Amino acid sequence: MLCAGFPCQPFSIIGSRKGFSDPRGTLFFEIARIIKEKRPKAVLLENVRQLASIEKGKTLESIVYTLEQLGYFVDYRILNALNFGVPQKRERILIVATREDIGDFPWPDKKIPMTPLSKILEKKPDPKHFVSSKIKRSRQKTHTSEVSPSIWHENKSGNISSYPYSCSLRAGASYNYLLVDGERRLTPREMLRLQGFPDTFEIVCNDSQTRKQAGNAVPVPMVQAVLERLLNV
Repeated sequence: MLCAGFPCQPFSIIGSRKGFSDPRGTLFFEIARIIKEKRPKAVLLENVRQLASIEKGKTLESIVYTLEQLGYFVDYRILNALNFGVPQKRERILIVATREDIGDFPWPDKKIPMTPLSKILEKKPDPKHFVSSKIKRSRQKTHTSEVSPSIWHENKSGNISSYPYSCSLRAGASYNYLLVDGERRLTPREMLRLQGFPDTFEIVCNDSQTRKQAGNAVPVPMVQAVLERLLNV
């Protein structure tokens, strides 16, 4: 089995959205080269949901066509981490390709209840994660949340919204675009929990690097559900 995630920046809203015209986007064809050489029984690819719509769907069509020409049945779905137990709205496209002698692939069809945000958040976070009084006042001046605990999300336009779950974690975003109750940043452990990482996962990097790890990661329970179906096939 080959599992791969190729750079999402060429396809994401936050990134350049240049698709295959961005050199990073063409790394998919290196994956295809490996598939041609090794002939794995199954392939699982992951990327941002915008992959399905960029260039009016032509980028995704090219990926599907390339895999089919290599002798694989191809199917894809846009899945949301919220449906797989973690309190994070993170939509990703997963592409499954099975070799023609393997058979069809059944996607997960049951939703896993979302873990409450209260069980993800640390009880006594380090004071260093709290924002300045100026930022706190600025947030509270423009927004009042109807739920608590909640994650306050500031989008690229500066608009604030809050939910009983987190919006998608990003590796290169502002430190303050997600704030717990409008007061503090997420801790590294909380970010990993939002991606479904168990607490046994050892943090060996500084806060900044762990934040990048979490922002670049895939939601563990979502991928696990797909892989379990794939392994059964």
